Order: sequence, then C-alpha cells, then structure tokens
Amino acid sequence: MFDQWCHTTVQKNGLKQYITIVEKPGGRAAITDALAVTVRGHYDDLGRIADDVEALGYDGAAEILKELLPTGVRARAGDLGEILASELTVEQLEFDVPVRRMRFKDGREVPMRGDDFIGVNYATDDGGLWLLKGESKSRRTLGKTTITQARKALRRDDGRCTPSSLLFVANRLLEGDDEHKDLGRRIRNEVGRKALAKNRIDHALFTMSGNGPIPALVADYNDAEAGRNHAVINLHIRDYTDFISEVFIAAGDLGDA
Repeated sequence: MFDQWCHTTVQKNGLKQYITIVEKPGGRAAITDALAVTVRGHYDDLGRIADDVEALGYDGAAEILKELLPTGVRARAGDLGEILASELTVEQLEFDVPVRRMRFKDGREVPMRGDDFIGVNYATDDGGLWLLKGESKSRRTLGKTTITQARKALRRDDGRCTPSSLLFVANRLLEGDDEHKDLGRRIRNEVGRKALAKNRIDHALFTMSGNGPIPALVADYNDAEAGRNHAVINLHIRDYTDFISEVFIAAGDLGDA
C-alpha cells in the first residue's frame, strides 16, 4: 500500500534509519479503497463484517461497523496513526504485528494503554524471538514535546516492551491456532525471563503530521541510543485533518454492492 501511495526516503546510520514518507501525486486516490478496507480490518474481522452484510444487509452491517469507529478528531488521529504504523511495520520493517489492538478497545473514543504497536520476528541464526517496541504519535503540528514523550515511552522498562502489552498480545495469540499458541507461549516466556538481549528489541517511533520536515525528529534520530535497531519515521500529510476525516468516512461506508 505504501509503495503505491507514497515516496519513501531512507537515511541510514549504523543501526538507525530515518524514514520520510510523502504522498505521490495521485497516490492517495490509488489506495483509497484499500486503505478503507485496512482500517475496517483493524476494528473488526472482515469475515464477520461480511456475515453482518448477509444477515442484515449493507445498511445494518454499516451501523454495526460505525459503532466501532471513533468519531472524535483526537481519537481518530491516534487510532489511524497506530494503524498505519502497524501496516508500515509489516511492509517495510519486516516484522509481523500479530494482534490488531483496535478490536479490543473498551470504548471507541478511548485510547488503548501500553505500547502502541509490537512487532514480532525471529532471528535468522537461531530462530529465537525478536521484538519491536513501537510508539506512534499523530499531530497536525508535530513538535519537540510530543517527540520527547514518545522517546521516553520507548526507553521505559529499560527499553523492553511493556510487560502488560506483551501479555495482552500473548494472551490473544493463545486463543488462536497452534502456530499462534506457540508464539504466545514464547512471548509469555519473555515476560517471565526477560531473556532477550538489547539488540533483539528494536525501537520504532512512527509519526504522522501535517508539518514537515521536523528538526526535532531529526535530532531524536541522531540522539537515539546505540546498541539496538531504531527506525524514526514521519508520514507527512499536508491536509492532515481532512485526510483523517476522509479515511474514516470511507471506512464506515460499506456501499451497496
């Protein structure tokens, strides 16, 4: 999706990478439908939505879906940032994001607690667990204070994924099939043992903003600690507020065919 939608520039320095993403001319139109489906899928299982359509028709199914989607500007911005961060993690950072947190919100305007997104992979040498701890920030005007808050959250718990966030992921996986249960068990083991080395817990700071470039984000990238992989990312959306509104309108519209 991002390749169709945006131009991506990657600057690397050792274990760190600074990624800037800007929309291509016509790129948004090319992914509008796909993005709407992606957003829906983060709030509910697409198969379940299809079942709703069969049982209730498009209007009835849309009513259920709209009860899950946030309506407030702040909630929408925060959720969309986390959704896009998760999708980018899979597409470009080579981690899976095995649990879609939005499906488990206890109120559509209420933000989820804990790490904003957690990526999972396995080391190529020994097949051991490899994690990514991610923070997402969405602001029409992104500045130093917000970036500092995000970096502070990444450094919390000695840079490890927050135990409660890991357990949330692990417990959802343990409710699935055998493959998911094995991963869930591995993640619970990590909570109990804290055995992963620093260089097997990557950090990602994803930002979506109406302004850019952002000097404070470049400074954060330059100052990121040594000894682990870091990705510092900015998705620049010029019409930030309108874009977020358009995405959620499209996501809530199931059409009639």
